[in-house]
Amino acid sequence: MTFDFVGIGDIVTDDFIELGDAHIDSENNTQAPELCMRFGDKIPYKDSVVIPAVGNSPNASVSAHRLGLQSALITDIGDDLHGQACLQKLKEEGIPTDFIRVHEHTTSNYHYVLRFKEERTILVKHHEYEYALPDIQEVPAFIYLSSLAENSLPYHEAIADYLEKNPESKLVFQPGTFQIKLGFEKLQRLYTQSYLFFCNKEEARKILKTKTEDIQELLKGMRALGPQIVVITDGPRGAYVYDGKTMWHGPMYPDPAPPIDRTGAGDSFASTFTSALALGLDIQTALRWGPINSMSVVQHIGAQKGLLSREMLEKYLAEAPEDYLPKEL
Repeated sequence: MTFDFVGIGDIVTDDFIELGDAHIDSENNTQAPELCMRFGDKIPYKDSVVIPAVGNSPNASVSAHRLGLQSALITDIGDDLHGQACLQKLKEEGIPTDFIRVHEHTTSNYHYVLRFKEERTILVKHHEYEYALPDIQEVPAFIYLSSLAENSLPYHEAIADYLEKNPESKLVFQPGTFQIKLGFEKLQRLYTQSYLFFCNKEEARKILKTKTEDIQELLKGMRALGPQIVVITDGPRGAYVYDGKTMWHGPMYPDPAPPIDRTGAGDSFASTFTSALALGLDIQTALRWGPINSMSVVQHIGAQKGLLSREMLEKYLAEAPEDYLPKEL
């Protein structure tokens, strides 16, 4: 089978725990506000919702499939109940499981998402599997690479080797925390092989080791690392795109109600933008598609429930405000 879109990255089960008895300390000496609870006490929680088969690349593969692409996922799981639940959920979503490796006597990734008001703090643990690229007989049109564990550097090299042998496959790189921590130098081949590159503004500053807030400087700096098209998101301020010739800014799609959970908003934007290009649409249209799926996702708990079909996405697009248009910078 020939795939339009193949995601590569870790799969996890998210356990969403809604907190009530907590507070935010924003007057500390650290750069970010802190979620605070009483130490050494029993603290009640409001609710718990367990969602299997999520993670950056699984979310992207499901998103692409719902938008009409033939998508698959390359990932690793343990031989436990959580792994079985992930396989079952992927099958229900219509995602082939041929490229998923089950590791014996190993547990699957399980994350705890602490929800408090409109934000969340995620307790993460990526198991260090023995990663290996499967035999992909038919070269996919797009490969979407995202979050992997800290032992995955040789795996990245294997992916880079595959792309060199199969240049007709377009790489989409949305680096996770560890991949950003590795730095550009160790992943230089993948940066230069990237057709599309996604990150948020703070991630761009980390990658470029700069303090600048100038979005145009960040776009130029990121593209100088090799990607053909760079996309930088900036929360409620929208998203910015640079293809080496033109820079665009796209606004966020208006929320119909206050967001419930922001988990997966970035994944839905990036995968939807990618899917639009894979379907033959232009950058300006992709920049209008992406925020619509993000808007829908944050209206639900979890990263996949709100992912839209192409029909529903185009319905929202038809109902968009007149000023919901990308603008050249």
